[in-house]
Amino acid sequence: MATVLAIETSCDETAVAIVKNRHILSSVISSQIPVHQRYGGIVPEVASRQHVETLNSAIAQALQDANLTWAAIDGIAATCAPGLVGALLVGLTAAKTLALLHQKPLIGVHHLEGHIYASYLTAPHLQPPFLCLLVSGGHTSLIYVKDCGHYETLGQTRDDAAGEAFDKVARLMNLGYPGGPIIDKLAQQGNPQAFPLPEGQISLPEGGFHPYDSSFSGLKTAVLRLTQKLQQMTDILPVEDLAASFQATVAKALTKRTIACALNYGLDTIAVGGGVAANSGLRHQLQTAAQAHHLRVLFPPLTLCTDNAAMIACAAADHLERGHSSPLTLGVQSRMAISDVMHLYS
Repeated sequence: MATVLAIETSCDETAVAIVKNRHILSSVISSQIPVHQRYGGIVPEVASRQHVETLNSAIAQALQDANLTWAAIDGIAATCAPGLVGALLVGLTAAKTLALLHQKPLIGVHHLEGHIYASYLTAPHLQPPFLCLLVSGGHTSLIYVKDCGHYETLGQTRDDAAGEAFDKVARLMNLGYPGGPIIDKLAQQGNPQAFPLPEGQISLPEGGFHPYDSSFSGLKTAVLRLTQKLQQMTDILPVEDLAASFQATVAKALTKRTIACALNYGLDTIAVGGGVAANSGLRHQLQTAAQAHHLRVLFPPLTLCTDNAAMIACAAADHLERGHSSPLTLGVQSRMAISDVMHLYS
């Protein structure tokens, strides 16, 4: 039952948490959304600078909230891949410094593995194997969770990630940033059948791709063309109906692929992670479809859907208990397949 302090700075949240035995002792999250809203998206250099300014106080706050001293910490963890290189460097450098200063093992964590472990925090008795639908601003993947550190990607997006599609559609409708929560709120007031939209059919060339891959660029283009057509007909866009139709289409596409994948691989549990796991349309469609096939679906609470350090600490604690630690020469990577997780440990 290792106690781990973890740092998450892969993108635009500065987060620090302490976890023991799949239980959150403290979790501090400093969001940069207000800073990046003026730019309409994340500016990497600004994100890195905000991490530098915020991280030390977040670490102190996490220790204070958990009522622990450094003597009670068994390991120091940090997200090291994938993500914004500058942002990742801030967190990993801080973790290395703390590991040296307090003579603790360092555990580098893959960001996507962290999102998988959000489900372990939600259901502490969860055990592999199970299927994880990981949907966020940068990733849309179906991952076969075989054991700690052992994963197989069964499907992924060919182009835009689901969360990225939400942001882009919100931008073309001038709804603001971040797009996911705004579209979700509007969709609850609209008609999801108002506008038929393409789910994104995937062709399978010979020797080609996974049958559970997704594609959202065509859907995004369809919404753009529909919006342009409606603007020629009316001065006021039916944004609620557009949002509801778009959201329902994304949820339907993800649900169909996820259920088919789980059934084909004989997996009776589906864990959902990432920012889009907070989407009400996806939650409703996937839960309904899963019940029809007697499958269990686990959605984390909203605080564990978006980036947080508790999920990183939970993953790190599991690795540490299995004797895994990272060398102090560990670097950061902007891209890294989740199947390469064990390369992070010596």
